[in-house]
Amino acid sequence: MHIRHKSTLRCTVQELKAASRYSNTHTVQSKLKSLRCRIISRQKEERMTHTNPDTLSRGSYSNSRRVADILRAESVGGTVLLIATVLAVVLANTPASSFYFGLRDTVVGPVIPGFNHLQMSIGTWAADGLLVVFFFLTGLELKKEFVIGDLKSPSTAIVPIAAAFGGVAVPAIIYTALNFTSPTALHGWAIPTATDIAFAVSVLAAVGTFLPSAMRVFLLTLAVVDDLIAICIIAIFYTNNFHGEYLLFALIPLALFAFIAYRGETMLHLKPLAAWILLLPLGIITWALFLESGIHATISGVVLGFLVPVNMSARSEAAQAEHGLAEVLEHRFRPLSTGICVPIFAFFSAGVAVGGFEGLGRALTDSVAVGIMVALVAGKTIGIFGTTWLVTRFKNANLDPDVAWIDVVGLAATGGIGFTVSLLVAELSFPHGSPHTEDAKIAILVGSVLAAVVGAAILSRRNKHYRALAEKESVDADDNGIPDVFEGTYRDPKAEPTQNS
Repeated sequence: MHIRHKSTLRCTVQELKAASRYSNTHTVQSKLKSLRCRIISRQKEERMTHTNPDTLSRGSYSNSRRVADILRAESVGGTVLLIATVLAVVLANTPASSFYFGLRDTVVGPVIPGFNHLQMSIGTWAADGLLVVFFFLTGLELKKEFVIGDLKSPSTAIVPIAAAFGGVAVPAIIYTALNFTSPTALHGWAIPTATDIAFAVSVLAAVGTFLPSAMRVFLLTLAVVDDLIAICIIAIFYTNNFHGEYLLFALIPLALFAFIAYRGETMLHLKPLAAWILLLPLGIITWALFLESGIHATISGVVLGFLVPVNMSARSEAAQAEHGLAEVLEHRFRPLSTGICVPIFAFFSAGVAVGGFEGLGRALTDSVAVGIMVALVAGKTIGIFGTTWLVTRFKNANLDPDVAWIDVVGLAATGGIGFTVSLLVAELSFPHGSPHTEDAKIAILVGSVLAAVVGAAILSRRNKHYRALAEKESVDADDNGIPDVFEGTYRDPKAEPTQNS
């Protein structure tokens, strides 16, 4: 018997024993349904490792449900993000601009011996401080994708990984080609490489586009890998005045963080305050040491996220925990990120004094702005779609029958909504006060809007088809808690012959 099968059987026995302790019949049934879902998902994942799955196939029901929950939260966060962005642009271009820029540039922070970078402007605190929470969640999501998500299986991971790399490489090449003669402008090559999943999902929700599960999974996986690439770019190309001793000191709080996360997993499950009391101080110390080391401080959030366990321990299962610690912390911290941290960052970062139509025209003719807009709208679409098509052909695979290539084009265009990370990279690319910075921000806003319009226009025309797929994915004829399409038992009622009485 394979090790995978032994692990599944052991988990099954443990959960059956746990379920038998309940006196409530409904609770027992619920546990058994959840157990059946996990067993079928694992069996399907095992089969997929030995087969060549279709591109944009549904995958397992558990992963599809997990992705749907994440995107639902991101949709709400994207709406708040949009409001903060619009408010920032309005304040920056009205008589209130002096108050806005004065607040953004106000320097605050403690004075601590050995730490020379803790006194920063409020805008920098938002970028280097609050945005760490966003990158912490990114780290959690990355690890979950590698452990239990689509990136776990090479056969399913290759397409979104390749698409993400294509969606980074082509925009970077386009931007570089348009700014090759300007050494200062060339430094912004990484600006149009990012995809903002929260903004993308919010836009699609606003136009009433209901994406089927396969497209949701593909979009999230693509965005997660895209974030990983962006993190590597920031860490490698935007590190200044590196001081390795601070990074060595950071290993101490990181080790303590990992020790508490793994050994105290059950406590962190059952006592929500424990994470704030025990993990948060270690996270802050790690962040401060990364900041002093010269590596962008947001990278610390990703590293901390990777140190959180995804799978439940035997003790956590015995304590009747519903999810792994990574998912638990994600649920606890995502409202903080989507509702407060990222909108505040956008508020202080997106506020650009356009200078009327004349100033807008001047900004949009800057080679930096042209490169960003073309790269976001055209580069992302070409890179994501083209790579997906090539890899599918190279694998000798097919597109899932429920999905058409025009759907991939729509998703690729939506990937051009590069906002949060693009704004961060724009601030890192050029010196403080450079006109390129303001022009880049304007281009990010305009390019993201154009990409949103193109993507939404393509996908909304397919909404009737998506609704039909949603109905198909909701059918559970055997009432076992798992839609039939994910079990391979779906029967189309329209295709079944009618019986004459």
